Amino acid sequence: MGEFINRSFLPVEANIKEQATWFKRFDVPWTPTALLVDSEGRERFRIEGYLPRPEFFPQLKLGLGRIAFLGKRFAEAESLYTDIIEQHGGSASAAEAIYWRGVAQYKRTKDHTVLNAVAQQLNQRFPGSIWTEKASIWG
Repeated sequence: MGEFINRSFLPVEANIKEQATWFKRFDVPWTPTALLVDSEGRERFRIEGYLPRPEFFPQLKLGLGRIAFLGKRFAEAESLYTDIIEQHGGSASAAEAIYWRGVAQYKRTKDHTVLNAVAQQLNQRFPGSIWTEKASIWG
C-alpha cells in the first residue's frame, strides 16, 4: 500500500498540536482524518476515523475516482471504480464504486441504458445498500 500511496498522492501528515491551523482550515473534527485534495487544493474526498487496511485502500481509490470524476475525466474515473470492484469486491466501498462507475460511464457516453444495468447489478450484489436505493430510480 505504501508504494500505491507514494505513487498516487503527495502524502502530508499533520499533528493537531503542531499544525492546528490546518485542522481549522479543513474543519477536521476527529482523527485520523485523510483528506484528498485536487491540484488546486480543493478538498474532494474525506475519510474520517480509523479504517483497517482492507477498507482504507479502496476508500483511497474512491477518492481518486472522485477527483477524476469532478475533473470530468470520466474514463479515468470508470477505470478507478472498476479496479475497486474487481480488486476489493468484498469491501464496503464496492457498492459505491459500482454506482459511481455507472454514473461516470453515463456521463462519458450519454447512454442512459447503462444506469438501468447498474441498478440491476446493485440490486443483485448489494440488496440492502444505500447505493442500491440511490440507483433504484434507474431500474
